[in-house]
Amino acid sequence: MQEDHAGSAIRKASRRLIPFLVLCYAVNFLDRVNVGFAALSMNADLGFTPEVFGFGAGIFFVGYILFEVPSNLALQRFGARVWIARIMISWGVVATAMAFVMGETSFYVLRFALGVAEAGFFPGIILYLTYWFPRAERARIVSLFMTAVPLATVVGGPVSGALLGLHGFGGIEGWRWLFLLEGLPAVLLGLVALVFLTDRPSEASWLTASERGALEQRLEAEAAETRVHGLTGLGQALTNPRIVALGLLYFCLVIGLYGIGFWMPQVLNTFGLSNLAIGFLTAIPYLVATIGMVLAGRHSDKTGERILHVAAPLFVGAAAFAWSAVAGPLPLVLVALSLAALGIYAAIGTFWTLPAAFLTGTGAAAGLALVNAIGNCGGFAGPVVVGWLKGATGDFTAPLLFLAGSLAVAGLLALHFGATERRRLPRGA
Repeated sequence: MQEDHAGSAIRKASRRLIPFLVLCYAVNFLDRVNVGFAALSMNADLGFTPEVFGFGAGIFFVGYILFEVPSNLALQRFGARVWIARIMISWGVVATAMAFVMGETSFYVLRFALGVAEAGFFPGIILYLTYWFPRAERARIVSLFMTAVPLATVVGGPVSGALLGLHGFGGIEGWRWLFLLEGLPAVLLGLVALVFLTDRPSEASWLTASERGALEQRLEAEAAETRVHGLTGLGQALTNPRIVALGLLYFCLVIGLYGIGFWMPQVLNTFGLSNLAIGFLTAIPYLVATIGMVLAGRHSDKTGERILHVAAPLFVGAAAFAWSAVAGPLPLVLVALSLAALGIYAAIGTFWTLPAAFLTGTGAAAGLALVNAIGNCGGFAGPVVVGWLKGATGDFTAPLLFLAGSLAVAGLLALHFGATERRRLPRGA
């Protein structure tokens, strides 16, 4: 009976929380990477070289990384509802202010400020999901949540392309309209979050008393089990080699993630397409990735296997990036980029079950944020290296091969982590 009540609570929580969080994260990711679409005309208007754009795209992650762990600790202290709303409102204000970029300095300053404002949102949501969903459900739930990223581009690509078409309306450049109109939804959603989100199952008036009790009991039993062999304290989480190992894995994965996010519009632009056509074509790889991510997460939960569900897609993504570097005609390049996106996103949902399996309490707040912070160093390094390679060689062959290598290393690190965990845990643990 308890299990039935817990299952009912999980289904209700899925229906209530996940669609809203998907919408919030879609807006978050779009505000983070829409600079890739803006670059189609902004770079020419402001005289930005590939190196300048790459540095500006990447400096976002400096601010993001510096404030990641403090933000997640604040979420644990003040509650997810208040802190997530604070993050969304502040990043929406800065994202809108990107419309007023006038040169390199203001571009760098606002991208850095955007990183500071957004810090803690993603690991905060991952932490929040552990408050609501038991371990056996998390690959599916995190994958559903992370469909926001490809869906943001499926919808956001054509929308961003269309907004660039507003060039000259009201005497304002199209890329400024893009920043202005895509930043405001974050502020509105932040205000909604203050009313809509519930911090814990015990506070959910939309669950019955039996459902609240059963779900809390199941989650507490898992937390107690994790406390036996996992990490619970701040110091433990911030110094543990397992956290560093997963951070390095995520670093390599994130290079590929933002490589495709920031640079795919410009790769497609080499074929002489219109901005609107580029917007629609970028939707195709992300639609493929959305389907693959959900199926991979469900299969991982069904089988209980995690490591191969991370490593195998990463190797597929690596091979696809390498192929895209030499694919030639546009249709083949698009197929290759679709497979690369599929590999990245199929891996990333299951990846986040790995740290969540041995972190709880303050250890989870700090550890999840640290993994994300280390990983997102790749969000800074990747665009800078890609921009430098593009500027040095004049085309995207070397950058795409660099992205392929990063995903291949991530796959090898996943296999190594799995082998290490099997040796560390007692048989049957």
